[in-house]
Amino acid sequence: MNHVLDNPIYNALSTGNKSFSNDSRGILIFPPDVAPFVGLKNNSTDELAQLYNMAPDGSNFVLFSVSEVSVPKPWEVIGQMEIWQMVYNNVTIPANFYAESHSLTENDVPAMLELTELTKPGPFLKNTFRFGNYLGFKCKGALVAMAGQRLQPLPYVEISAVCTHPEHTGKGYASSLITEQVKLITTQGNIPFLHVRTDNLSAIRVYEKLGFSIRRMIYVSSFKKLLV
Repeated sequence: MNHVLDNPIYNALSTGNKSFSNDSRGILIFPPDVAPFVGLKNNSTDELAQLYNMAPDGSNFVLFSVSEVSVPKPWEVIGQMEIWQMVYNNVTIPANFYAESHSLTENDVPAMLELTELTKPGPFLKNTFRFGNYLGFKCKGALVAMAGQRLQPLPYVEISAVCTHPEHTGKGYASSLITEQVKLITTQGNIPFLHVRTDNLSAIRVYEKLGFSIRRMIYVSSFKKLLV
């Protein structure tokens, strides 16, 4: 039996993120202004063809898989990359470093979009904040670091959008925010996990120190339906 994290998008849209799910004959997608992720049960070429036929022109999608996916034409492949999937396995919740983090709300969305555009932690759109549980640090009123929750393939919950303004790195903000997210997730009886680029060695070291370990490689495919 496949592990629930082997197909995190599909299983998230079937469980913890089901309220977001647009289910079209077994193809599960988020609202396009929340996240570009698509969940396919088998990640097959037949499902990709079915998705193409139902998707509006200009649609962008991101697919996670445990093996390389050959995205068929007429899809335009935007990019493909490998990321590590890491799972929290430290039963001792680490001590928090700071106490001044803020719960981020809809009023903070412009600042969240600006910070994520600068730091590129992954897709963050105008309604991504609806995933909830976003926390951040502010300096003189400006948002300088943030982290939140995204995919929920229960009992796992993903920590995401971990980013710090380049002028405020090295202050432990990311570690503190991840620690807070771990507490929020484990208090609900769930297990934190996250994804990180394989070449982001500094982030991987931080995550390992906070109790995360690499579970497996995940392949990310981004593709677009061209305007006709």
